[in-house]
Amino acid sequence: MHHTLTHFANHLLRGAMLTIVASMLGACATNPVTGEQDFVLMSEEQEISLGRKYSAEIIKEMPPYDHPGLARLVQEVGEKVAANSHRPELIYRFSVLDSTSVNAFALPGGYIYITRGLLAYLNSEAELAAVLGHEIGHVTARHSVRQHSTATATGILGAVLAASTGIQGADTLTNLAGTAIVRGYGREHELEADRLGAGYLAKTGYDPQGMLQVVRVLKDQETFDKQVAELEDREPRAYHGLFSTHPDNDKRLQEVIAAAGSQRAPGPARTGRDSFLQTLDGMTFGAREADGIVRNHHFYHKDLDFALTFPDGWRIDNEADRIVAGSRDSDGIVQVTVTDLNKRITPQEFMRSRMHLENMQGGKAFTTGGFQGYTAIADGKTPWGMRAVRYVVIYRDTSAWLFAGAAKERGNTDKYHGATLATASSYRPLNDEEQALASEQHLKIISVPAGTRYAELARTSPIANYPEQQLRLLNGDYPDGEPETAQQMKIVH
Repeated sequence: MHHTLTHFANHLLRGAMLTIVASMLGACATNPVTGEQDFVLMSEEQEISLGRKYSAEIIKEMPPYDHPGLARLVQEVGEKVAANSHRPELIYRFSVLDSTSVNAFALPGGYIYITRGLLAYLNSEAELAAVLGHEIGHVTARHSVRQHSTATATGILGAVLAASTGIQGADTLTNLAGTAIVRGYGREHELEADRLGAGYLAKTGYDPQGMLQVVRVLKDQETFDKQVAELEDREPRAYHGLFSTHPDNDKRLQEVIAAAGSQRAPGPARTGRDSFLQTLDGMTFGAREADGIVRNHHFYHKDLDFALTFPDGWRIDNEADRIVAGSRDSDGIVQVTVTDLNKRITPQEFMRSRMHLENMQGGKAFTTGGFQGYTAIADGKTPWGMRAVRYVVIYRDTSAWLFAGAAKERGNTDKYHGATLATASSYRPLNDEEQALASEQHLKIISVPAGTRYAELARTSPIANYPEQQLRLLNGDYPDGEPETAQQMKIVH
């Protein structure tokens, strides 16, 4: 009797799944690029609506960069390329995001974003067109829609399976679509976006070889970051999609770009180097003033009115909710955060009740610049596991400033406790000179004087970390190129 009921239930389940799959197979639409039928679960109107929804979420997290001239250039170049695409009837919206990340991505329905972090490393209008053309390719081929539809279908089938067997979690696959939008769609879709983008560039009057130059720019970024990550004992960061995984001599990519050359518009190809660089003149480079500024081993924050000095030679990373400094040998760390006070308790009690520190050792009152606090050692989580951490709390008005420092070596856990105390002791309001230092950095376009070398420029550059390599990256001369006399180039001031 049990076997018969199980067989009957499985028969019903198979029938239900076949019915669902059959209905899905009817949910096809013509791909604007190939003319073939795609398996999608949304209309074009729904696609645009989805893009509008995602766009609102993106803007909430990363607001547009306030630079009308740059915004106008990106929109104009994007519109020119999109007009030669497979979906010219869409209204495309191109936005520059106020983010230091090196990235660009497209949402469904024609919402396309590029960060000022990526723009800083481009050196011509043709390179900008190549980035935007690649992202337009994702829109015209409906990659995000196809990914979203596949994920949704997987979720539906997973729901049927879960209802029948009790296996849960398949519905989380619907999140794959959103992840792909900002991280890439896989090699085939990324290559298709490059093929389409190269064709659109050619039809618009840009040399499709500009696509290769962008790949080189981004591969140089990746190579540099891998080297730095190894020195700093962290995972490297990389641009999404094909650009992060394939070199500029990738055979398939070379073939794609060569084929696009046959679509070239008549007349000389447009590069637009000097005019593009002039538009970048004055653009914010690195952290915004509102987020705080790193200069050498100092940190300044104008809005919060404070300065800090970290050990000389340490790398300082200004993250969204904390400052993290790493030692020269990547075997030590000091972290700084700030939080509101909501009860009139002593700094020592704050450590116990708010920070939940147990078995504090060597506790004592701490004072710097007239601000009262407390310091102690307690076990805490670090990037290397549990270690003895030096904690410092400093009270200022209704805020508590929290410092935590630790060492990687188990046998020498107090190695950087002194550095932590020294950093906390440097906490101070900004003086008049530091008010100026707390201002954000900007790109400046100059004409290269004869004999200029990057090593010389780096010595006077305000770039905090690896200035010589960063200047080379900014100007497309990484790893060992030098500036050409009388050519326009970017520096930071």
